[in-house]
Amino acid sequence: MKLIKPSFEIEEIDGEKMIRLVERCGRVCYKSESHITSDSARNFIKAIIKNGHESVLEHEKITVFIVCDRGVTHEIVRHRIGAYSQESTRYCSYRTVIKFIRPFFFSDNKKKFAQWKKAMLACEKAYHQLLELGAKPQEARSVLPNSLKTEIAVTYDLREWRHFFKLRCAKAAHPQMREITIPLLQVFKQLVPVVFDDIVYDA
Repeated sequence: MKLIKPSFEIEEIDGEKMIRLVERCGRVCYKSESHITSDSARNFIKAIIKNGHESVLEHEKITVFIVCDRGVTHEIVRHRIGAYSQESTRYCSYRTVIKFIRPFFFSDNKKKFAQWKKAMLACEKAYHQLLELGAKPQEARSVLPNSLKTEIAVTYDLREWRHFFKLRCAKAAHPQMREITIPLLQVFKQLVPVVFDDIVYDA
């Protein structure tokens, strides 16, 4: 058994180029293309977000590769407007060491963590025993828990990323979801000018 922390990797993007395209598309609506300048995109996008004209943001997308537990991905894939490619427990066989996402909320409680770890070891043992008995990975996976490490590629347009962050960074979101989404939002704010500036969260 190996315990790891969640992580993410953002596919390389050019945030400035993205907002320039969004501006160009958005100005079609108002026939104001003549107002495009080398530095007009930020103010234009700030205005359309303020006015609720967020459909324009759908012209650009971002892909993120996330490593987390399967419980978190069950929530991620509930977002309807997106593309997902996830590590498959049907076709991937975990014949050696199984990786689990360490739940940070048990860090300060040794008894809770010990009980969780005991359960993960039991799951790992049962999975390996099922394989030894001839079970296929898609059959043996039935004993794997939500804490199983998984990888998922997530692609949303900018509008859906805004919706995603508003829900998944909120105080009511699952703690392990916020463990990923808050740092991810912070990076998005740096990479894509203006688009995510107004999204706030309670640390």
